[in-house]
Amino acid sequence: MSIDCKHIRNFSIIAHIDHGKSTLADRLLETTGTVEKRQLKEQMLDDMELERQRGITIKARAVRMECLHDGERYELNLIDTPGHVDFHYEVSRSLACCEGAVLLVDAFQGVEAQTVANAYAAIGQNLTIVPVINKVDLVHARVDEVLQEMEQSLAIDSSEVLRVSAKTGIGIKELLAAIVERIPPPQGDPTAVLRAMIFDSHYDSYRGAITYVRLIDGTIKKGQKIRFLRTGTTHEVLELGQFVPQRRACDELVAGQVGYLVCNIKDVKQVHVGDTVTIPGDQAAAALPGYKSPQRMVYCGLYPSEGQNFEELRDSLEKLAINDPSFEYAPESSEALGFGFRCGFLGLLHMEIIQQRLEQEADLDLVQTAPNVTYQILKSNGETIEITNPQDVPDTGQIEEFRQPIVRSNFLVPVEFIGPVMQLCTDRRGTYLKTEYLSPTRAMLSFDLPLAEVIYDLHDKLKSVTRGYGTLDYELVGYFPADLVRLDILVGGKQVDALSIICDRRDADRRGRAIVKKLRGEIDRHMFEIALQAAIGTKVIARETISAMRKNVTAKCYGGDISRKKKLWAKQKEGKKRMKSIGSVDIPQKAFMAVLDTGAERQ
Repeated sequence: MSIDCKHIRNFSIIAHIDHGKSTLADRLLETTGTVEKRQLKEQMLDDMELERQRGITIKARAVRMECLHDGERYELNLIDTPGHVDFHYEVSRSLACCEGAVLLVDAFQGVEAQTVANAYAAIGQNLTIVPVINKVDLVHARVDEVLQEMEQSLAIDSSEVLRVSAKTGIGIKELLAAIVERIPPPQGDPTAVLRAMIFDSHYDSYRGAITYVRLIDGTIKKGQKIRFLRTGTTHEVLELGQFVPQRRACDELVAGQVGYLVCNIKDVKQVHVGDTVTIPGDQAAAALPGYKSPQRMVYCGLYPSEGQNFEELRDSLEKLAINDPSFEYAPESSEALGFGFRCGFLGLLHMEIIQQRLEQEADLDLVQTAPNVTYQILKSNGETIEITNPQDVPDTGQIEEFRQPIVRSNFLVPVEFIGPVMQLCTDRRGTYLKTEYLSPTRAMLSFDLPLAEVIYDLHDKLKSVTRGYGTLDYELVGYFPADLVRLDILVGGKQVDALSIICDRRDADRRGRAIVKKLRGEIDRHMFEIALQAAIGTKVIARETISAMRKNVTAKCYGGDISRKKKLWAKQKEGKKRMKSIGSVDIPQKAFMAVLDTGAERQ
């Protein structure tokens, strides 16, 4: 059954993490009758096991709802989005398919860092904003203060703000009415040449790649031939439909609608998020302006603990990459760990999520190296190269300039914690920019910080110094010169490439001493002495020694001449020397993360 574009509304819910997006989505599903009350469960749209375990949204999800307004039936397509800063790319993908966004603000927490970032992202895409204060039923709700903060930081008229409680259902019907009335319908033409945008996809073992699309123009029908412009491949539509929230097949999708396509695509490399779907032949439509390619911030090595699982790991990464285009990987080898992959992520949480998904969904046992950020090096010959692995840093003589990524960080904190937060940023080589007061009790501090100082534990430290009230958002501003060096770690005289890091020269001595001290506690004693060294080039800057396990070879000697004991000791010494030259040191997974643990410790 075809539907008129003017009866379609496409919108997202955007908010800071834990402000109630998933609960609001649940309540909308219940109120519109999309899901029966007996089938309803918490976090209805968070169908990934990891999302339920952590209580956060990781993947954007689409769902179709129907509602009656003024006697007419409307189709509402909701795309639920994550709130954490690491998944900002998921948010941008969702917004590209919408005409409006519900901006959700917690009635107690107020405007937070990600609230501001997501609101500006939506405004940047010319979306209509429907502002909402959630959790108004709380005893400690600060509705008036939060309204003031929204006016101050987001220039939102307080008279337009809706008051709801996603948990109890207060104001949900008014919100549905506001979505229909305020958000404009899509402008597509159902009779035009087919143009659809791919905004997500996932791999099904039985059906191949399932492609999520938003139709901009035209109509798509079952059995129709379609073309993916980026890869230039043509496929037949075997099944299409919408999410309600499970997949429900239908015969056609028209301009303005959101749905999925099944085309029996077994090669996952043929589906690209941001690609345009059109008809084959000369009349094909031009490509839609796609998404900005996501900028990976953090890189680390992933290796199978058993070498024979390399192929299995590669297949799992391939399937994961289709579902999450913000993640990338390339093969690499390490002397210490064998064959594995160099993987790029948007942040540390994103890295943790990917590793957990691989371990849970693919049942793989992985070894992960310490993460590092991307650097730029200007070589003496004028060439500029990007460094994602410390091992790729050229010799000092070839380096003209070492550049590090700098991010603009915005901290939203209660005013009494301004001093500790400024101290925290100063300790991490931050440059102060400005302070803005959103209300008499809350302020926003802006700093330029090295990304390497932000990603590791700045968020945890911020929560610690602000008693849990501070929030952080950041965006990359560019690469700037810095005095950086590669710090190598030697175990038993051999350089362990997986433990090398890039750090500030002023901080190298402290980091080196901290790492070897940490490693001494993580690496078990062996039958021979193990020297742990931190070095910059050929200069050793720190050393620790793990003493050898020693057997009492003279235990059976009862009295007698000392010469017998001396012979046994000499034989033992010779054996340990031989063992040291041929023995290998077993380095546990914890040791590779020791580098991370010492990253931001301050004396």
